[in-house]
Amino acid sequence: MNNKYIKSLGGEEHIEMLGTEGRITAGEGSRRDEWQQTIRPQRLSDYIGQSTFKENLHVYISAARSRKEALDHVLLYGPPGLGKTTMAKIISNELGVQFKVTSGPAIGRPGDLAAILSTLQEHDVLFIDEIHRLNRSVEEILYPAMEDFALDIVMGKGAGANSIRIELPPFTLIGATTRAGALSAPLRDRFGIINHMQFYTADELKHILIRAAGILNIKIEETGAEEIARRSRGTPRIANRLLKRIRDFAQVKGEGVISQEIAADSLSALYVDDIGLDLIDREVLKAIIQKFNGGPVGIDTISASISEERATIEDICEPYLMQIGFISRTPRGRIATKAAYDHLGAIWSKETVQDELFEGG
Repeated sequence: MNNKYIKSLGGEEHIEMLGTEGRITAGEGSRRDEWQQTIRPQRLSDYIGQSTFKENLHVYISAARSRKEALDHVLLYGPPGLGKTTMAKIISNELGVQFKVTSGPAIGRPGDLAAILSTLQEHDVLFIDEIHRLNRSVEEILYPAMEDFALDIVMGKGAGANSIRIELPPFTLIGATTRAGALSAPLRDRFGIINHMQFYTADELKHILIRAAGILNIKIEETGAEEIARRSRGTPRIANRLLKRIRDFAQVKGEGVISQEIAADSLSALYVDDIGLDLIDREVLKAIIQKFNGGPVGIDTISASISEERATIEDICEPYLMQIGFISRTPRGRIATKAAYDHLGAIWSKETVQDELFEGG
């Protein structure tokens, strides 16, 4: 039998599951890096980016508080590192309620979820990361919990089984996922607020970096922040991670100040190019262009050709490569665009690519 493992970290209650051997089976991201915790904004007013959603969210939260109701359930989806967990914690802070955290892989059985739901108090926020990885049997427990704030528990088996309904206090479920399409329609339809987290502009990332540097007492010039922001793939998590690494370069090779020159040299040493592509991104593009004549080529074939997991390519590489227009997806597979050819200095054949596109349509 699984046992709940509850830990407190940064004012949050993290609920994980321990297997029979005492092994923590929570998904990635359940353990929070203290450095990231320090620089995470705690209020909507401190959050940089996602401006339209922030404005709408302010309205939703204000209305819920004035009516003394639980906020509607929220689904946040998008590529990793865009602030889904941070936004969930901010929602809890703005509502002034408890924030409880778990993840899809950590909830193995319906009883695990029932145990978590039974700990909720009125208007609490329950955050489920990687919600697309919930078992279908667990999802079925969520339906009445989300819709009616009730737990339906079946006692016994066969003809003698009885169903007992336990009332739950009104609460807000916030789900986060990198794969919204993997959610079942019944689960997705029960979220009243759904938001696609957008990539950040270079200017937004610059301000995020300057704010983080101030909190961490890192000396950074505006041009240095601009250089890092430009190469951070529109992703705050990447920007903050690069800031931490470049701080080391500035301390050892510079005078402790992150200038544009130090930032550029450091990023080159980290194999991050002028537009933020790393080694894996370039390997994906080279595979499509050099090994498969620009495509179309299936994701499994790309994965095998560069010895990289399919999930890494789909969840980390592809969203940004598509965002900047370097690859396109067709029914027959991925195709490298002219922009990708130009970036790698390869010769683009317009006729070949157009033929493939029309054949794939």
